[in-house]
Amino acid sequence: MADLASFTRFARTISAGEMIFSEYEPGDSFYLIQSGRVKISKIVGDIEKTIDILQPPEFFGEMAILEGAPRSATATAVDTVKVLEFNRANFEVLMMGNPQMALRLLKLFTKRIWDQKRRFMILTLDDPQAKVADVFLMLAETGAAVASAEQDGEKREFKVTVDDVAHWAGMSPPQVQTILGHFANQRRVEMFPDRIMVRNISDFIRFVNSKRKK
Repeated sequence: MADLASFTRFARTISAGEMIFSEYEPGDSFYLIQSGRVKISKIVGDIEKTIDILQPPEFFGEMAILEGAPRSATATAVDTVKVLEFNRANFEVLMMGNPQMALRLLKLFTKRIWDQKRRFMILTLDDPQAKVADVFLMLAETGAAVASAEQDGEKREFKVTVDDVAHWAGMSPPQVQTILGHFANQRRVEMFPDRIMVRNISDFIRFVNSKRKK
């Protein structure tokens, strides 16, 4: 991220466990993390689901600036967090004073909007197996599949762990381990210490589409 030394007057320290903002409340600020971790969570049905754990130099709350809409998720400090807090007025100062940062932030905003919508699609699936399968579809869409000379047109290899998949699916690692074991028994995936191979990505596409509510 570009040099932010001139913006230290916007610094704020948040204690571990403190809620920064709540889902559905109005907001006019977004935050750039300088240190610490921030949990982003959302209510799905009656259950709070963790969408992401953010670390420096990531940002959050940007939709308040872009859309003026209520908060779409809850942000909570995992540990002591230091952020730069920007509202509409000082955001304009930041953009005008640093065009390179303006361009980079706009690109990041666009990616973040896609990421959040795509992860929400995973969380809204009712079928746990479909959630796990959809994580691999999401990763394939973002170009996270690792190329291999042994791959045919349908195989995809992902440098991910069970914990990674559990995080994106909003599930516990033991749940995901059980489901991946089931997929392995069906010869739909192959498990390795440092990666997971999906044998037929089109099979997962058909499976997830059959479970998604129309």
